[in-house]
Amino acid sequence: MPLRPLPSSFPRAFALALTLVLAAPLHAAPPSPAVASADATPATISNSVRFESADLFAMETAGDAQISPDGRRIVYVRTRYDVMKDRPVANLWIVDAEGGRSAHRPLRSDGHSHRSPRWSPDGTRLAFISNSDGKPQVFVRWMDSGQTARITDLVEAPGDLTWSPDGTQLAFTAFVPAPPATMATPPAKPEGAEWADPVTVVDRAVFRMDGEGTLRSGSTHVFIVPAEGGTPRALTSGDADHGGPLAFSPDGRTLHVSANRRADREQAPLDSEIHAIDVASGALRTLTRRDGPDVNPAVSPDGKRIAYLGFDDRRVSHQHHRLYVMDADGGNVRDLTGEHDLDFEQPTWSADGRHLYVAFDQRGVRTLARIAMDGTLDAIASPLGASDVGRPYTGGGFSVSRDGRFAFVQASTSRPGDVAVSDARGRVRTLTAINEDLFAHKTLGQVETITWASSHDGKEIEGWLVTPPGFDPSKRYPLLLEIHGGPHTAYGPVFSVEVQRFAAAGYVVLYANPRGSTSYGEEFANSIHLAYPGFDYDDLMSGVDAVIARGFIDTKNLFVTGGSGGGVLTAWIVGKTDRFRAAVVAKPVINWTSFVLTADMTPYFHRHWFKGFPWESQADYWARSPLSLVGNVKTPTMLLTGEADYRTPMGETEQYFQALRLRGVPTAMVRVPEASHGLTGRPSQFIAKIDNILAWFERYRQPVEE
Repeated sequence: MPLRPLPSSFPRAFALALTLVLAAPLHAAPPSPAVASADATPATISNSVRFESADLFAMETAGDAQISPDGRRIVYVRTRYDVMKDRPVANLWIVDAEGGRSAHRPLRSDGHSHRSPRWSPDGTRLAFISNSDGKPQVFVRWMDSGQTARITDLVEAPGDLTWSPDGTQLAFTAFVPAPPATMATPPAKPEGAEWADPVTVVDRAVFRMDGEGTLRSGSTHVFIVPAEGGTPRALTSGDADHGGPLAFSPDGRTLHVSANRRADREQAPLDSEIHAIDVASGALRTLTRRDGPDVNPAVSPDGKRIAYLGFDDRRVSHQHHRLYVMDADGGNVRDLTGEHDLDFEQPTWSADGRHLYVAFDQRGVRTLARIAMDGTLDAIASPLGASDVGRPYTGGGFSVSRDGRFAFVQASTSRPGDVAVSDARGRVRTLTAINEDLFAHKTLGQVETITWASSHDGKEIEGWLVTPPGFDPSKRYPLLLEIHGGPHTAYGPVFSVEVQRFAAAGYVVLYANPRGSTSYGEEFANSIHLAYPGFDYDDLMSGVDAVIARGFIDTKNLFVTGGSGGGVLTAWIVGKTDRFRAAVVAKPVINWTSFVLTADMTPYFHRHWFKGFPWESQADYWARSPLSLVGNVKTPTMLLTGEADYRTPMGETEQYFQALRLRGVPTAMVRVPEASHGLTGRPSQFIAKIDNILAWFERYRQPVEE
């Protein structure tokens, strides 16, 4: 149940886990026999003017836009969805920063996946990671000739690809396996004997991770390799995970990394520090020391200062990452955040070293901004968008050239994001229209920003109302409340496959940022600390009432769904009210005690979300568990979870399903084989999720009351 994307410098498990989401899905299994699915296994792309499930296979997404050092070209990752293999396929495309269709062309588009494009400092080469030769490897392309060379022969996939300042070397991270833990030594097996698989010995709290399964023994380390190929050399060692983003000093002699190297790091999972590694010897110096994360190092152009993100861990459920600058030796630490109540990401120095560029979310909108050394903040461009378009979460990064141009993916409510470029004055030009061939012929739901006062305390809550194609305010429509996960994440005015499918099916959709959501300040986010779920329920019900007051909602046809943290709130809602015709609880937490003791990040959850261990605070754990309210539930409630979900394990879903069955409440359990928490690993999984939700609601939807 993550909070936000965190750098891979956190222990490997936490780097993978504290990613944005108790969020969305994408993998398919056949429809559950309990609930029919209209088009979960499409064979052809739909010609309907409304957005259909099959259209997912016609969509493409843009991401990781990287501008060349001279600001003239942008390489980005363009992902399509292979309908025959049921997989996303990532390709590399290049576009001229001045625009022009003739300058928009593929660099690598061959059925394999290519990612992490990174320009060499002089702009003559492009490094990237590709699986074209089987396992992911580092490749370099010479931009003048198009010649490409594979420069690694790795057993494990590389990440955090970074050029040295002189362009002669590439640094990256990779997992290094270690011998698995053992206990007893088994007797020798006779040759040809067919014995059972050997036992697995687990000796650590975080032994599996959502999306990765059971974790192998080993750690993530930093390597360096000549940019023309050769043998990678390890710069770190030990049983601690080291990760990026990596940052060279201007002379290339030092590489900066974040890692939690504490002996007791299992009990203090967030306590990472910035370390400086001597590239020649591998000697490591620790530059920061405090209880809390220090991550994302960025070295100034003159090498005298290091910017980074972090916070003093107060053991609350949400904490803003503040922006710091220190001298290269770790001294003279200054907090540039000041009074800005913002959660900063991706600090990047300007070419003259006078400013830092950062990204942050504010009221559901991601913004690119410039911050001076005195803390003065100036917005440059928004809204930035992410390549994940399943649900309308905020997200997205940027890159900057030497002349102060920025490349990013520009968000929109009516299209998946496109590549855009901005100058330092915020003049934005959109360079691509990669989905226009599809969406020019579709009628989408219209998205409107709305606000209302919570019935609990009058606090202003923001949300977005999506009306179906052909909407007529004089008619009555069913209302679908869709709730985000996290709970410390944020929705925003961006394109969402799921929301647009619901609207295309004839529903008015309300999605919102109740208290606990990010992008409204730290106090707003922490208003659910040790009280979740709670008054966020009142925020959401007040939003439903505000939409009903507009006069076009059929109050006999109210529906509610949410995933992960949204699944928690959906189950909480049906335990508090029977005003909804039907509900779908996706990948929920039902019992906080069983969740904390079986989820993938046990050391984090009990430490930051509760007063203590379950056996010390059982009354609190139970009072906040939706299972405590199951005796009130009358609403027909379907459950939907991936069978390989280790974030909110299947046992949570099974508990609630059995409790509802025992009570005689209409219910069904949809299990998605092999799917992890996101449920978006494969397109057909995502389709199965959406279409089974709609099928359940259609089962209970009444004729519209005129």
